[in-house]
Amino acid sequence: METITKIINQVDALVWGVPMLALLIGTGIFMTICLKGLQFRKFVFITKNTVGKLFQKKKDNKEGTLTPVQALTTALAGTVGTGNIAGVAGAIGLGGPGAIFWMWIAAIFGMCTKYAEIVLSVHFRESNTSGDFVGGPMYYIQNGLGKKWKWLAIIFCIFGSVAAIGTGNMTQINTIAISIGSVFQSFDPNISEYNLRCIYLVVGVLGAILTILVLFGGMKRIGSVTEKLVPMMALLYIICALVVVLGHANMIGEVFKMIFEGAFDPKAIGGGLAGVGIMKAIQAGFGRGIFSNEAGLGTAPIAHAAADVEHPVEQGMYGVFEVFADTIVICTLTALAILISGQADAFYGTSAGTDLTILAFSTSIGMKAASMIIAVCIAMFAFSTLLSWSLYGSRCFEFMFGMVGGKVYQAIYVIFVVVGATVKLGLVWTIADAANALMAVPNLIAVLLLSPVVAKLTKEYLSQHKKQKQ
Repeated sequence: METITKIINQVDALVWGVPMLALLIGTGIFMTICLKGLQFRKFVFITKNTVGKLFQKKKDNKEGTLTPVQALTTALAGTVGTGNIAGVAGAIGLGGPGAIFWMWIAAIFGMCTKYAEIVLSVHFRESNTSGDFVGGPMYYIQNGLGKKWKWLAIIFCIFGSVAAIGTGNMTQINTIAISIGSVFQSFDPNISEYNLRCIYLVVGVLGAILTILVLFGGMKRIGSVTEKLVPMMALLYIICALVVVLGHANMIGEVFKMIFEGAFDPKAIGGGLAGVGIMKAIQAGFGRGIFSNEAGLGTAPIAHAAADVEHPVEQGMYGVFEVFADTIVICTLTALAILISGQADAFYGTSAGTDLTILAFSTSIGMKAASMIIAVCIAMFAFSTLLSWSLYGSRCFEFMFGMVGGKVYQAIYVIFVVVGATVKLGLVWTIADAANALMAVPNLIAVLLLSPVVAKLTKEYLSQHKKQKQ
């Protein structure tokens, strides 16, 4: 077992090394050039046609589809998660304050990557035998690049279905269980290991029951639940983070100075960052940023493919907003709360996690309140992620084995909810990380090869819009 663990760790380190990060960021830069800086020059237009529509009266969407907002919230449910809380803390611990600058850079270029993925997903989608729109990398590989590329689509689906069990399921429910256990520990530090295990099991069983109730209601129920859950959980977390940040408002300028200085000279911050170089800050920022917003992984397009829109670009714009909301807004607030609280110093050079975020929040609201609030936020973030990834994994199995295969996958997925809550997940995290990277490769190959299609559709849509205004 030790040998297997060592091999998997080496594979994970290899696939998430500099070449992989360069491919992810390079694709974003290439698409930004290809689309002439769409996320910059059309940001106001994109905001008006995404955020602006969140408050408009809903129209009845067609059978087998989600509203554009439901598709967005389903994708956001899979995107906004533990990466926004634990991932940001980890980036700061490993790369210092400067890692946040590189996280922003990854997000800025990632906006165009995710935009391209969603445009392709909607353009090349199909209807399955249930009448649902299905799409994602496997469909734009097969329908965009041709049948001879189906092997690449299968590779994506294999790693996608594995990653969904690991990243989207076991690690999420395990995080919920541990967070709820930490609340009990904050009130009773001497709680026994046996009682904690019982709590984890109860969390797993309840999580499985809730997953069944939502999952077997079909795509529309997932969209309906995430449409309500995502805005609520995001608002709660943003308010709590703002309480911490505004409670130390006099330090905001100093924190931004630390971020920009640390991006190009981590050693200037001093303390535990003495051994951290600029490459470490870049890797930590890029890696944790991509883990958080998922730009380039190919997962979110699977949800967006079900949107009831007349043109692929209409839904593609939600991808830009998705990355902006996840990384530029929520991750930044987490980073500011951590850095402004002064709690990060003791964690530099370590793989920090939720514990650092709780300590940061506790400086303004107390340890018990911080533990409870973070536990509630993580529970909502992780459960919504669990629901979205169930869709991603089942769509991958459906592509390979048909509708029956998708249903079988859903049953397996529910079983692993209970398993994930009750076991230690060190190796599972590593396998899931490797699967994430390995499914990104076929997706990014397809995005790059189909970039002319994205550019053509974008030009077509913007020209139509310009003519309508005249």
